[in-house]
Amino acid sequence: MTKTIILGGGCFWCTEATFLRMPGVLSVVPGYAGGTTKNPTYKAVCTGSTGHAEVIRVVYNEEKTSLEKILDLFFVVHDPTTLNRQGHDVGTQYRSAIYYVEDGHKTTIENYIRNKQLEYSKPIVTEIKSLETFYEAEEYHHNYFAKNPEATYCQAVIAPKIKKVEEELKIYNHET
Repeated sequence: MTKTIILGGGCFWCTEATFLRMPGVLSVVPGYAGGTTKNPTYKAVCTGSTGHAEVIRVVYNEEKTSLEKILDLFFVVHDPTTLNRQGHDVGTQYRSAIYYVEDGHKTTIENYIRNKQLEYSKPIVTEIKSLETFYEAEEYHHNYFAKNPEATYCQAVIAPKIKKVEEELKIYNHET
């Protein structure tokens, strides 16, 4: 059975590249969510005036992975304690956010974060909301790392995250 979750953890190029490598994930699509502007563009979202965050829509096979494992990886690839920022990416569009679409996900997410908070000295500031609308990002954002592996941002930011994720995936592979 397939399930869907929308995650915002900074630049969607980074989160997309890392989640594409996770066993049980069927698709990852970059986009925008959480704001008020209809049909936002990347240029508009980057201004911080749309209210949207850069997010990814993750569709996964519930028989091969779980929401908890998805959240484990989400908390590996970003810092949930920084408000409206991930690294050098600053603004509300880079906030930590989880938008759920499935019945029961809200409780699972809230319990997960309550337990995860014990591992952090600062408060987790991840926004948790029901998804209102997901807007798919422009085509040139899809599979950005795969299309641009030599780009400076990809080498400086995404490649180290992928390395970190590959270490984490060893754990997932032993559990499946």
